[in-house]
Amino acid sequence: MLTAHQRCWGVDQWAAFLSRPALPCMPRSKTQLRELEETRGDRLAARELSDIAAADPFLCLHLLREAESRRVQRLGHETTTPLGAVMQLGTDRFHRLLQNSPETDEANHGLAACEARAFLASRLALRWGTARADIVPDEVAMAALLAEIGELLLWSFAPELPETTIALLRSGRAPRSMQAQVDAWGFRFKDLTLKCAAIWHLPALLTQLIRGLDNSRANYARLCVDTARHLAHGGADDPALPSDIAEASHLMPGVSVEWLAEQLPGLDQEQTSRLAAQARKLLALEA
Repeated sequence: MLTAHQRCWGVDQWAAFLSRPALPCMPRSKTQLRELEETRGDRLAARELSDIAAADPFLCLHLLREAESRRVQRLGHETTTPLGAVMQLGTDRFHRLLQNSPETDEANHGLAACEARAFLASRLALRWGTARADIVPDEVAMAALLAEIGELLLWSFAPELPETTIALLRSGRAPRSMQAQVDAWGFRFKDLTLKCAAIWHLPALLTQLIRGLDNSRANYARLCVDTARHLAHGGADDPALPSDIAEASHLMPGVSVEWLAEQLPGLDQEQTSRLAAQARKLLALEA
């Protein structure tokens, strides 16, 4: 339950509050590590460990923060991928960090839904990214995974904030989730993510990609997050999806809208064909 004082907090106060607690991990991450150790013993490869982190936004953030703190001491290159974080820390330190992390509450349905969107955004970044010839596609995928971290932290430590915004959105008093966030609490949850990123001194490149502006890679990362949100909200029937595919076509010239639609997970052939046709109509209107 929020105190009367907390109800008056702005984004800076919430960022300071949420940046202090120990970061949890998803329970499945410990399970995956245990299963790997049972089959592989102590011969775990850094890529196997980074794959665990790349599917858990909390764990990925924890690794990144630890790796960056060590990088500052050693004055090395910025850490911008899950694999880079594991390589920076080493497999033994990864094991200790994960095993000592508290676990998220699996009964927290709001957190589970938000985490699923974050994972979906990162997977979509990798799927669409095969057509972009990005130099380091894992950087964009990592930014997409961490873009919802502000809301994830709220679900973990102050669930009343996202619960209130959902109620406001469902009541029809706010047309979009970001507007509901501003109306209820005076700031966007994305702004909270960026404030926390500044407090934690996350790499400038990742912060730029999370912000989702200024260049094509950042726009692409933002688009993956938006598309994941629309997929989670309404599936193939979400009215924003054709616009998402049309925008993806601009960012990936030469790639067919059919292929872009086919990369959206969980849709059948009829749904992808319909979305592709709708996106083509939007592109034709722009021409």
